[in-house]
Amino acid sequence: VYRGSVKDFQGFDANQDAEALYNAMKGFGSDKEAILDLITSRSNKQRVEICQAYKSLYGKDLIADLKYELTGKFERLIVSLMRPPAYGDAKEIKDAISGVGTDEKCLIEILASRTNQQIHDLVAAYKDAYERDLEADIVGDTSGHFKKMLVVLLQGAREEDDVVSEDLVEQDAKDLLEAGELKWGTDEAQFIYILGRRSRQHLRLVFDEYLKIAGKPIERSIRGELSGDFEKLMLAVVKCIRSTAEYFAERLYKAMKGLGTRDNTLIRIMVSRSEIDMLDIREVFRTKYEKSLYNMIKEDTSGEYKKALLKLCGGDDDAAGEFFPEAAQVAYRMWELSAVKVELRGTVQPAGDFNDDGDAQVLRKAMKGLGTDEGAIIEVLTKRSNAQRQQILKAYKAHYGRDLMADLKSELSGSLAKLILGLMLTPAQYDAKQLRKAVEGAGTDESVLIEIMATRNNQEIRAINEAYQEAYHKSLEDDLSSDTSGHFKRILVSLALGNRDEGPENVTQAHEDAKKLADVSSNDSGDSLETRFLSILCTRSYPHLRRVFQEFIKMTNHDVEHAIKKRMSGDVRDAFVAIVRSVKNKPAFFADKLYKSMKGAGTDERTLTRIMVSRSEIDLFNIRGEFIDLFDRSLHHMIEKDTSGDYRKALLALCGGED
Repeated sequence: VYRGSVKDFQGFDANQDAEALYNAMKGFGSDKEAILDLITSRSNKQRVEICQAYKSLYGKDLIADLKYELTGKFERLIVSLMRPPAYGDAKEIKDAISGVGTDEKCLIEILASRTNQQIHDLVAAYKDAYERDLEADIVGDTSGHFKKMLVVLLQGAREEDDVVSEDLVEQDAKDLLEAGELKWGTDEAQFIYILGRRSRQHLRLVFDEYLKIAGKPIERSIRGELSGDFEKLMLAVVKCIRSTAEYFAERLYKAMKGLGTRDNTLIRIMVSRSEIDMLDIREVFRTKYEKSLYNMIKEDTSGEYKKALLKLCGGDDDAAGEFFPEAAQVAYRMWELSAVKVELRGTVQPAGDFNDDGDAQVLRKAMKGLGTDEGAIIEVLTKRSNAQRQQILKAYKAHYGRDLMADLKSELSGSLAKLILGLMLTPAQYDAKQLRKAVEGAGTDESVLIEIMATRNNQEIRAINEAYQEAYHKSLEDDLSSDTSGHFKRILVSLALGNRDEGPENVTQAHEDAKKLADVSSNDSGDSLETRFLSILCTRSYPHLRRVFQEFIKMTNHDVEHAIKKRMSGDVRDAFVAIVRSVKNKPAFFADKLYKSMKGAGTDERTLTRIMVSRSEIDLFNIRGEFIDLFDRSLHHMIEKDTSGDYRKALLALCGGED
């Protein structure tokens, strides 16, 4: 099935189009609207014929005339559309290595994403256009392992056999693990050989096997073992093997997000993918970033340049409100990966040489007399497990007859005080306190209720119930019931029971559950859409729900999260989405929350503190890994950039390292 957004124009006449372009450019000024309408609605093959017809009719070079008449980004875009794909790639690479410096990102994007045939065409086009050898030019402009991998990719010799050997898959996964994680130093040659030569189908299975035996995705190992441009190139290769559409969706998003636009990247991708997989890219973009590519281009660009880009995009998926096969495949792959058991690790471990009495003395000294030694307090309390902190509380009371919590509260202030005092509570006490704050006073903080209730396991929920009753002499269920209403209240009350099934998946039941969730026509009284989702999402085990979600995709070609967002609204939608994301990948859920707490102007310190404290002994190490995978920057770096003073020191100590 053709997945490009630009197709052959029906009733095409090269001479007629050449004449229309000539008329649009003759005289004073030019009719840019006519030029963009015509060129963006013709296929590349048809544009090449128009160039030939233009020369025959007028003895002039069409590309030269377009360059003369147009300016800026619009000119670059239109001229790029006139070149055959291989010559377009050749021009991009020539520009990337010419002059001072090298545009490594351009080299990576093109050579990591092209097929064998596209690489062969590129090499030939470069030779024809510049009378130079592409490999020799790249070798002369790059170095090290980065150069070696580029040369391997330039051969266009990736295996194309779809028949996969299970034994070789296992061996390659093992070889990659031994070349990186299990080796002192890294055997880069092994990474280059396997990732540069094996077929796409084979490598997808290798990546799945690697996740099983290493307990982490291959991308995370590449980030840990490789560096610089070589690391970026290998990550791009892996992303393109997994899904070329997803790779380009990510590149387009990064080209437009934040201040400024990377127009060269935007133009290159929109032109080069318009007749290959633009529809797939659009679908993945809409699913991954909850916004259509069309709308992002519309908001980020202007003038004729914007109009031409939107024509190449080919449609607005926000308006369509649909979910498509490529996006479903990406979602299904993510569900399958999430089902692989990965060991959860916190960043705070019990201190090996723990001495509760000694720690109590250090803390007393830090708070005695004029001033407070915040550094000493941070050093002790962020390096002890919660169980050890409870022992320190008792030792402090026994030694000095004083309440350590009261002393800390008196000596510390602001965000640091909230973080340190949070560390001194047991996990259940801390969650109970956060929930109490969310429901007391005017207004309710639904986001806190959702975050805690949707992510805690049965044992944690039961402990929270006990701590809540003990601290506030009220049941958590009663407070949730009195402070919320409707389906949202029913979801929270169901979760507050801590009665989720803990058994394995049941394939037959999962199929029935998926069918129940997918049935939009059922409007029986007492069996509303929300009730059906509640009865499954709030009660089934995590392994079972993962199977339900896979069945749902098979059945509907929709991701269950997309279905929730389309069919529900408000707090009910947010609660169900949080449950789904927690089931799918809890560390990724928290990584996303942490990122949002720090991005943009200002910092949501309540959320930042709450997650750093509550996950530090459970899965903060995994959250760090997901953070860098999702946002291409480390949690440590973002905390360092976004916070300050002793609060920052304490957060970085809990973070436990720079990735």
